[in-house]
Amino acid sequence: MRTLSKIKIFISVLLLGICLSSLAYSFDTKARAAYVIDQTSGTILLSKNADLPLPPASMSKLMTLYMTFEFIKAGRLGLDEKLPVSVNAANYTGSTMFLDPTDRVAVIDLIRGIIVLSGNDACAVLAEALSPDGTEAGFAKLMTKRAKQLGLKNSTFKNSNGWPASGHQMSVRDLGLLAEKLIIDFPEYYPMFAEQIYEFDGRAPANIRNRNPLLGLGIGADGLKTGHTEEAGYGLVGSAKQDGRRIIFVLSGLDSLEDRAQEAETIVNWAFRQFVMKKFGKSGFEIAKAKVWNGKSRTVGLHLARDLDVMIPVLSSSEPSFAVEYVGPIKAPIKKGDRIAELVIKSQDLPETRHNLLAANSVSAGGFFVQIRTAGEYLFSWLFTNPKESL
Repeated sequence: MRTLSKIKIFISVLLLGICLSSLAYSFDTKARAAYVIDQTSGTILLSKNADLPLPPASMSKLMTLYMTFEFIKAGRLGLDEKLPVSVNAANYTGSTMFLDPTDRVAVIDLIRGIIVLSGNDACAVLAEALSPDGTEAGFAKLMTKRAKQLGLKNSTFKNSNGWPASGHQMSVRDLGLLAEKLIIDFPEYYPMFAEQIYEFDGRAPANIRNRNPLLGLGIGADGLKTGHTEEAGYGLVGSAKQDGRRIIFVLSGLDSLEDRAQEAETIVNWAFRQFVMKKFGKSGFEIAKAKVWNGKSRTVGLHLARDLDVMIPVLSSSEPSFAVEYVGPIKAPIKKGDRIAELVIKSQDLPETRHNLLAANSVSAGGFFVQIRTAGEYLFSWLFTNPKESL
């Protein structure tokens, strides 16, 4: 029987045609928890208490919006469909659309009321309409279940809008992942997150402006959601795009509106100015070979599944390291395009990034003589590594 082991192949940067170095700049944020990711390359630029479950305040409304978009996409809810307003929804205070139980409100108005006006009441209306049992509490349970399915490991919901409640919590990493899913999964609705003004039915003329402090500053900001309660402090799930790069960031636990605005703008500028994207290889580029077990060929080529774009600091002092990892030898047959290895990239002060490597060619299983050869090679290897046991 073959012995499987994780095999590493270290690759010189020169093999990929570029010589680069890395020195990350740390960012000392005032936020209790923070998470910044370069969404284009998948590089985490900042992580502070990223997996600590915290009260998310209105930032948790992103989960209600995500599920609403899912229901619409599945044909189970219409943008023009008008929903009734319950007493429970109308009783919410704080940020609201000033709905009352005599209203029937179009779904599109409720969505904009959540995104721009942060309407607690609008969330409750949608939650009750989509809940299995018609209650907001029932929808909160559905939110928690769906969050786990989406890979949000530290999220538990007690209501639809982030109203203070024991056990209602999310981590900033979860909020960042959710923001990314909203951007990728629902590009047709994402532009609404950049809307700065929305006025519903002439109500509450003082509450028509989006609270996101970055919109309109000319730095590429186009979403997503602010949050504030006394317990949670001031927070923001934000995103910005410049020159083809997109960053997503989450801040939680800041002390004031001013701190939130300043910290958010500083982080956006830091992420775009201090880091640059470099291309190390194109999709399909073969960078190494992996050993094959019982195949007509003893090796299989490994090529990049997609263009290898790597985030590095603008100023640098040491080269990033590259290593191929796979569990092997890899048993034949192998089909061209199978995902069989990973390219691991490490830079000073930045978390490692991993990129899938695919089989560059097919390798069929060997016949009788190949099996004999493979068995002989295994026996020789075993005798060499266990000389005392062979006596």
